[in-house]
Amino acid sequence: MKIVAMVGSNRKESYNMKLVKYMQNRYANKVEIEILPIGQLPFYNQDDELNPPELVKEIRGKIKESDGILFATPEYNASISAILKNAIDWFSRVETVLVDKPAMIVGASMGALGTVKAQLQLRQILNAANVSTRTLPGNEVYVGSAHEKIDDFGNLTDEATIQFIDSVVDNFVEWIEKSVAYESAY
Repeated sequence: MKIVAMVGSNRKESYNMKLVKYMQNRYANKVEIEILPIGQLPFYNQDDELNPPELVKEIRGKIKESDGILFATPEYNASISAILKNAIDWFSRVETVLVDKPAMIVGASMGALGTVKAQLQLRQILNAANVSTRTLPGNEVYVGSAHEKIDDFGNLTDEATIQFIDSVVDNFVEWIEKSVAYESAY
């Protein structure tokens, strides 16, 4: 199963990037997670959407061919990052490759509540007409106090958090498989 990841942080020591890389390694036997270089995208401009830069075309193709999307969002001023919003804008126009894609959301921050507000906003955005991803219900992953749960090597060290994310990833994989089986039956 092929999952593409959009990490909404370009910080060198991003906890969200560390979390996705940890997931990439831990679940390699279940899913292949490819981290998309969304931080390299130019700012979305409607003047360019019919003739987008090559990177937009390349990432669009990877999303289209994937089985699902993993969104990892930091929380900036109770909101998602500009990098993540920019990527969603590019891929919800002209070729709407996000529509009906299964999606899972995670977020890590130093705050106690993880990225609760950003994830709420992201869920609203993902429900917009030209976005319309199918977000895994009832499996919210908020990694609060990430600086105490992710070590210097990018390993998640909190056993309860590891077990919870294990179960959510299993739910996500099963949900995608059931969706594919349902769609092929009809």
